[in-house]
Amino acid sequence: MQKYLLGLDAGNTVIKAVIFDPTGRELAYAGEEGHSRMPCPGHVERDLGELWANAKRVIRACLDKAGIAASDIVAIGCAGHGNGLYALDRDGEPLLGIQSLDTRATGLVEEWLAEGVGERTYPIARQRPWPSQTPTLLAWLKRHRPELFKRIGTVFVSKDFVVNRLTGRRVSEVSDMSGAGLLDLAARRYDKALMEAYGLGDCMDLLPPLIESADIAGTVTEAVANETGLAAGTPVIGGLFDVVASALGSGVSRTGSASIIVGTWSINQVIVDGPDLDAPVFMSSTFDRTRYMAMENSATSAANLEWLVREFFEGAHEEGVSPFDACCALAEAVEPTADDPLYHPYLYGAQQDGHARAGFYGIAGWHGKGHLIHALLEGVAFGHRHHIETIRKAGATFDEAVLSGGGSRSRLWPQIFADVLGVPVSVAVSRETGALGAAIAAGTGVGLFADFTQGANAMVRVDRHYKPNGALAGHYDRRYALYKDITEAMTPLWRRLAATGPTATGVAA
Repeated sequence: MQKYLLGLDAGNTVIKAVIFDPTGRELAYAGEEGHSRMPCPGHVERDLGELWANAKRVIRACLDKAGIAASDIVAIGCAGHGNGLYALDRDGEPLLGIQSLDTRATGLVEEWLAEGVGERTYPIARQRPWPSQTPTLLAWLKRHRPELFKRIGTVFVSKDFVVNRLTGRRVSEVSDMSGAGLLDLAARRYDKALMEAYGLGDCMDLLPPLIESADIAGTVTEAVANETGLAAGTPVIGGLFDVVASALGSGVSRTGSASIIVGTWSINQVIVDGPDLDAPVFMSSTFDRTRYMAMENSATSAANLEWLVREFFEGAHEEGVSPFDACCALAEAVEPTADDPLYHPYLYGAQQDGHARAGFYGIAGWHGKGHLIHALLEGVAFGHRHHIETIRKAGATFDEAVLSGGGSRSRLWPQIFADVLGVPVSVAVSRETGALGAAIAAGTGVGLFADFTQGANAMVRVDRHYKPNGALAGHYDRRYALYKDITEAMTPLWRRLAATGPTATGVAA
């Protein structure tokens, strides 16, 4: 019998299914884009029925394309975007899906900041509250939507919901729940004192039982097998926080390895041996039981290019050429100069400032589309650099990085990253690193691989390398300083703008 692994990746926008063989070769891919609802400014939600319907379609489509027997799939792994809030009701039915782009709880975070809540949560979870964080959103619902809150029976994140639909099991796993700020990170368990710090001490029963990433969560049910074409009884593992899955799926598995994900979110992470660094940074568990991810993240990455393409470039390119490739071609024609426009990638707020907004600065009459696109690509890289500087100041070290996510598909953007960060950057062959990481975990869970490192060595291949252009180092240092100065100058103006908007009180009108 041939052995294959199915990796699922439930992102903020697209759910993907990819079938791999044990060497990492992709047999088939299927993806389907979902729809976000924005019922009022700052609220970003999705319909869970649609998410599951999309998941079933991509699984069946992937199986059909692969042309293999469903019984040849020996295990299924699922990754998904972290945080946000995916809730089942008390009968186990889908209730609510809030995505990790949501900023409705910005006012609550500011209130908690003034009260010192972060000083209570950080020593336990190695995180401070932020607007799209799962417990922050749960606390917001408790305060502002009490009737809805009372109906919640289970608090999930995105991939847990998919695992639940596949198996009927109510479980989560350590990498995602640690990434959501819901665990005592060192002890790898839920903590009553932590929940009390969020004002959620009475919500412990809403948290699903915990397993490890490669533990078997359950098996595909007969009903799901009939709907998807999968074989009933196929093992489904606990899965992974998608940023951890993408690191693993791009070959980042050793201590000191750095993973940068240019996706909907700006993800910047380094594997470290212990949870205590020299300064506070966001921490989560890795894919194994012993190490940790030092990371700094925000919704400030490739979603900016997606927005620009969707709003201004759809259809405005040659037939047969993707709008993203067309945009990058315009940017490639730009020779970087000191007076190029600058861009802030804050379409969905900044890491600790939900009021921050995106903007172009310094546009002149001689600038064209290519200059604006190049500024956007550069601004996103500057956002990543800000996070990486924080990680380095905390004591995590690295001298090269692996780039993954949609932005890594560009030939130009990885070079901009190498130049802005001043380190060599590589890109893996597989574009679907989240699904591949989930598949590696699935293979580890059923014994195809002795451990995650062996799985990554077997399934990951490097495609391209980029060296930093030393001649541009000073140029990007000067522009990055301007980028930070403009952020500082705009901060009070963003707050004034938010104070006059429809959600100034934190509650929809």
